[in-house]
Amino acid sequence: MAGLLLVLLIAYNANGREIGSYDTRPTELAARELVLRGTLALNHVVGATPAYADRWGIMLGRDGRYRSVYSPIPAIEAAALTWPFWKLGIIDITAPLAPRLMAKATASLLVACAVVVSYRTARRWLAPPRALTVALGLGLGTGLWSAASQTLWQSETTLLGLAIAVLALSEERTGSWRPALLAGAGLALTAVARPQLGPAMVVLLIGVWWRWGLARGLVVCAVIAAAVVPWMIVNWQWFGHPLGALPLTQEINASLHGTGRTFRWNPEAWAGLLVSPSRGLLVFSPIVLVALLGTRAAVVRGDREPFVWYLAAMLAQLALFASYSVWWGGHTFGPRYLVDVLPLAVPLAALALSAPRLPRVRTLAATAALAWSIVVAATGAFCYPHDAWNTDPTEIDRDHARLWHVDDNQIVRCWRAGLSPQNFDLFDRATIRRVPVE
Repeated sequence: MAGLLLVLLIAYNANGREIGSYDTRPTELAARELVLRGTLALNHVVGATPAYADRWGIMLGRDGRYRSVYSPIPAIEAAALTWPFWKLGIIDITAPLAPRLMAKATASLLVACAVVVSYRTARRWLAPPRALTVALGLGLGTGLWSAASQTLWQSETTLLGLAIAVLALSEERTGSWRPALLAGAGLALTAVARPQLGPAMVVLLIGVWWRWGLARGLVVCAVIAAAVVPWMIVNWQWFGHPLGALPLTQEINASLHGTGRTFRWNPEAWAGLLVSPSRGLLVFSPIVLVALLGTRAAVVRGDREPFVWYLAAMLAQLALFASYSVWWGGHTFGPRYLVDVLPLAVPLAALALSAPRLPRVRTLAATAALAWSIVVAATGAFCYPHDAWNTDPTEIDRDHARLWHVDDNQIVRCWRAGLSPQNFDLFDRATIRRVPVE
């Protein structure tokens, strides 16, 4: 597992840069403020750069302090990982590029750990070579490489929490309380990092009660509540709502993206999340089709085994994202929202590959899908956003028809644009040392 972790960290950091956005900047700045001043408030940041006050990712809270509208958990994680290096003098936290380094290092480590945990999950049903293939498909053939590992936001924490929960929930009912505690911890981390995954978590909790019984179900819920209740209290104190700024950001999203409302029935979104030429999960990561091959076996095995619950959780989350008016996820490379639930697909993929001998056609198709998926993910890591697809020739958040253009899809545009000139930006002295003023 150490070797897998190392390979993933090398791959995730090989481009030498952070791929951030308006959404991610507040979190990395909050992480530095926590290390530097012991606060998650962004008043000093806004004071130094007043334009930040106009960004919708930064909001003036009820306590009179500017704060990121997103969960503080990723910022706390980044601060905890960076603090020892700052105290040892290895990193100057006031260096111009230090927040970007914190974001990239934390995200790449958490996502790599999520893949390693998923490898352990796959090992419950597969021999090491096949389990490693599943792990590499997840870690290098999806948005985990091109997006989640590239910056600090919510996905990196969500992926780790969900991977931990899936590992624990894959345990058969035993006399040990450890799986219940571990499942609760994983779901708690997922809930406080990205409450938008509520439908999937509800399905998994129903599965816990159904498979493990009342006592262990209560333990899982108690662990989740121990994390979620304080998080909701803090949100109320900061923003006046138990979910924090989330309700307001959804309304702003609908306005900014020209959709008019936040949720609506939209058949286009169901298809778009899966097969849009520039956002479809199965277009960018056809390796996920391996998991779909395990769905029939999951249903046959019944509700006393975990597989059908993972499938139901994925479908519940798909239904939510398909009803969300901004289903394409704004400015991004390929699919964005469905990436968060991919740890749920690992047991299904393992089930599909668990036969002693696989048909030759299936093996060849899976190999081709894996190769394509890795190439596309690497394209995002090394080329995006040099392609400028989201804004050229028109703004994608306004011209939604472009999501279906086959002749000008984002993958081909990235290939034509070539490597991003931002590659290797973090291989610079300004990343770890403040440049002295002469």
